[in-house]
Amino acid sequence: MAGSFGLTVAGVRNPERMTAQMTAVLPPAVLPPAVVRRRRAELVRRLSEAGSVTDVFEVASRRLHDLVAHDAAAWLMADPATGLPGAPSLLDGFTAPAAVCTEHWNREFVENDVNGFRQLARADSPAAALRATVVDPERSSRYRWFVRPLGFADELRAVMRAGERPWAMVTLWRREGRPAFSAAEAELVAGLSVPLTGALQRCVREDHPADVAGGGDRPGLLMFDEQDRLVSVNEHAAAWLDELPQQELVPTSFGLPVPVWLLVTAARARGSLLTGGDGIARTRVRSRRGRWLVGHATTTRGPDGSPAGTAVVVEPAGPAVMAPVIAEAYGLTEREQEITAQIARGAGTNEIANALFLSPHTVRDHVKSILSKVGVRSRGELVATLYLDHLEPAHFAGLRVSGDG
Repeated sequence: MAGSFGLTVAGVRNPERMTAQMTAVLPPAVLPPAVVRRRRAELVRRLSEAGSVTDVFEVASRRLHDLVAHDAAAWLMADPATGLPGAPSLLDGFTAPAAVCTEHWNREFVENDVNGFRQLARADSPAAALRATVVDPERSSRYRWFVRPLGFADELRAVMRAGERPWAMVTLWRREGRPAFSAAEAELVAGLSVPLTGALQRCVREDHPADVAGGGDRPGLLMFDEQDRLVSVNEHAAAWLDELPQQELVPTSFGLPVPVWLLVTAARARGSLLTGGDGIARTRVRSRRGRWLVGHATTTRGPDGSPAGTAVVVEPAGPAVMAPVIAEAYGLTEREQEITAQIARGAGTNEIANALFLSPHTVRDHVKSILSKVGVRSRGELVATLYLDHLEPAHFAGLRVSGDG
């Protein structure tokens, strides 16, 4: 979240717009409804024209200033399968030390604070303002150590989601002396969840990877100690770090800056072990060259059983890893994803019915729905669209696709 580490900071790039933003102190609740509707419609229209995830964030951030006045904002893509922060990201008028940003995300998954992103992903409304949620903002640990020290008086958080699957996390801030965010403003931002998520899903569906990625196929290995300090790397790690989105970077003693999302993944693995889990976490991100990558984090135990170091492996995301994200991008339900996975394995209708305890008629109905959502006419086209178009052909040597059975 540190604007000094190569991020797109709209407030610096467009100082004249930032001046206008600072003087636009009236909350959107006082805007005529017709103006709100017109500006929202224009925002949604521009989202439909965005060609990448970064474009979606830039359009949304620029246009949202006309609806909900704010002094700073942070936008970042989330891994819809795990809910962990990923990349790319965009900061608008916001800077903070890298260590503060890392701690911010570590606490996000450890503390039970007000308006946590995990809670918003499952709440009736995916957006909420701090001061509109609690009478005394001091009740929020995040407000005490993060929001207030950075000079802000209120924050509005939102999750752009499909069902309970988060596709983006958004935070808006207002400085001291500005009006608090209202419930109406939170409702307005919540209403953008569907169109913004739809734009992100479309970008995932349409943005096919480049043929060659800079990291090759040999995994990069990074070892972190209990304090998230990088202590060792293998010879392929540097190539993968260069391939990762160059956003929210934290310097290390190796001279290799590490993205915050990778540190969060390592911390999440360690936190899992501390709370009785398996000590494993995984995050998917889009590389700068367009290929999906995955960071696998595993925390080890010391002689006394306590968490020791954490190993993070960065490598290309294979079919099993990416299938849930690609399927989510097409709006497939959990049952439809199960059937799609069976189809990719080559199973016919009766085989799928037996495996999932469904009738063949029900399976056929689901397959019709899947084909309609993906926009294809056959099971072979389905596999090609969901897998071959988004992942490397080398992953699919020997893949068998059955007939309509």
